[in-house]
Amino acid sequence: MKYLPIDKKLFTSNRKNFSKRTKGNSIAVFHSNDEFPRSGDQTFIFKQNADFFYLTGIDQEQSILVLYPDCPNPSYKEVLFLRQTNEHIAVWEGHKYTKEEARAVSGIENIQWLNEYDAILHSIINYADNIYINTNDNDRYGYSVPYRDLRMYEQLKQKYPLHNYERSAVILRDLRSVKSDIEVELTKKACEITRDAFVRVLKFVKPGVTEYEIEAEITHEFLRQRATGHGYNPIIASGPNANVLHYIDNNQVCQSGDIMLLDFGAEYANYNADMTRSIPVSGRFTKRQREVYDAVLRVMKNAIGMIKAGAVLTGYQEEVGKIMTSELIGLKLLDKHDVSKQDPKMPLYKKYFMHGTSHHLGLDVHDFANRYAPFQVGNVLTCEPGIYIPEEGLGIRLENDILITKGGNIDLMADIPLEAEHIEEIMNS
Repeated sequence: MKYLPIDKKLFTSNRKNFSKRTKGNSIAVFHSNDEFPRSGDQTFIFKQNADFFYLTGIDQEQSILVLYPDCPNPSYKEVLFLRQTNEHIAVWEGHKYTKEEARAVSGIENIQWLNEYDAILHSIINYADNIYINTNDNDRYGYSVPYRDLRMYEQLKQKYPLHNYERSAVILRDLRSVKSDIEVELTKKACEITRDAFVRVLKFVKPGVTEYEIEAEITHEFLRQRATGHGYNPIIASGPNANVLHYIDNNQVCQSGDIMLLDFGAEYANYNADMTRSIPVSGRFTKRQREVYDAVLRVMKNAIGMIKAGAVLTGYQEEVGKIMTSELIGLKLLDKHDVSKQDPKMPLYKKYFMHGTSHHLGLDVHDFANRYAPFQVGNVLTCEPGIYIPEEGLGIRLENDILITKGGNIDLMADIPLEAEHIEEIMNS
């Protein structure tokens, strides 16, 4: 791993909080992610299961965590199973965790090799009444190929059909959305790296450069600062490309007079930043570009003020929609008379601002959380309004990451250039 060591107190505390919420006399099993085939004899770069990392800090494939707080054998209240290395693996794949290293990272005392898993699990599982299985319950996710946790669940049901099976995801959905101090610091680090990459880009962009060259500048800055890489596929969208919400081709030449939409974020220690900026390729906004930019910025500032404990996503989005509608009328994109007759279920502003304003952020860019629950202290949410005008070849989105605290919210990206004058100043310095 490129990132610096994380205090094991984070993972010890996460396991304790999870176990407190399970039913009595329950065992929980968590698996690392699959290794996904990339070609004939290669796999994609391994990315750890977010829940598994949340509970262990272990960033390695073929690993299993077993939690059984009420286990009659105290040695097996927490057990971490790892792939045992050998000379062949060391030569071809490099270093793997030793037991001592895994203890230092996770705070789990009982570390076993993976070949002991079946025997140890069988020796204790029949004393448990409930088995907690971890599944991907993110409501944005749909699968066509069964992932490791699901496959292991089917195996457990065949071996132990009369146990009561429970969902770990219900507990983790509440826990993961509230960030601890350590998690906030890791997220801040991801934001700082993202800031430095953006400033680097501001000094690099000019007419004639390609979108992929800009992507390379960002990647360079990420890696030199110990980021794992991009938290998601970066969007480097110049001109009309900015109207494609998930544009990732990044293969066009940036033209004089165009606006470029940049949506990227560093991943550091598996925690993510998520930032969007819109900048003038030529270094100066035109009058119309500035009008739209300032409108989006006003919506953003108002929306950030509404991100606080107790707010509910649906009501928040409705209020943002009203502000956006007013701005679109001011830009002469909507007519006040038409708005007065609109269908409330299909508000007219969605023609130009068709996505949500905020989502939770953490170990996943679209982090696991209850979208129907009120915002809480410790939540980190994005704020990302946008206006997209295909007929003008113009798309502008702005996005910062916001932490809710007891004293109000904190903009974790407050030090990243945002005002139009500041962006122009850096681009022309």
